Amino acid sequence: MHQIKVNNLIQILKDSEYQIEEDFYIEVNNEYLKGKGEVLLAEIFETLGGNGHHLPLLERLKFDFKINRFLFVYDDQVHFNRYRLSTLKTDLYDTFSYSWSDGYKRLCRTFEKDCLKAGLQERIWFGPPIASKVFGKSEEPADLSGNGSAGWKLNAYNDAQYDLLTRLHGYKLIRIPVYENIMTGGSLKKIDDLLLNPKEETYQTIKNWLFRKLV
Repeated sequence: MHQIKVNNLIQILKDSEYQIEEDFYIEVNNEYLKGKGEVLLAEIFETLGGNGHHLPLLERLKFDFKINRFLFVYDDQVHFNRYRLSTLKTDLYDTFSYSWSDGYKRLCRTFEKDCLKAGLQERIWFGPPIASKVFGKSEEPADLSGNGSAGWKLNAYNDAQYDLLTRLHGYKLIRIPVYENIMTGGSLKKIDDLLLNPKEETYQTIKNWLFRKLV
């Protein structure tokens, strides 16, 4: 479902003046993290209860699409919960400016119930083996007491890595939440609904909405 909506968005944008690069990747250069970057990431890791002598680092970042130096990621329901909120309160988001960070804090506070509905699958709640290795054993699915979900913590940590590493590599990351609303036809509509079944009369509105983010 995620890919269908992203593909629909890319198709809407393709006849614009901008060149769209789909499935864009960055090979991470860990040298960029040395110094301040390591300090910022270590705070996030510690905030989430991470343990281990070395910070687990992503080697490659994948994005839904790229326009110039702007990288776009479409975030579904599992990205909005208490763990992601805790990362958004760390020094990273004071050191660098992210246009969407305050809105994401509100969404994390408001929509954790949606995350609970979408994020109880074993592969999400427990995550890959590294999740329990660095964040401890998960509680039973839906039990956010105690150690909660190691998989959710790993997702939050990786989201923060994306936020930091894109900036260190000279790009600007634009996150699009499923909950974002745009005005069309005289009323507010969720972008998620518009992209699931896009109609031609909304194409220009969607283009205008997205291109306003290129600042």
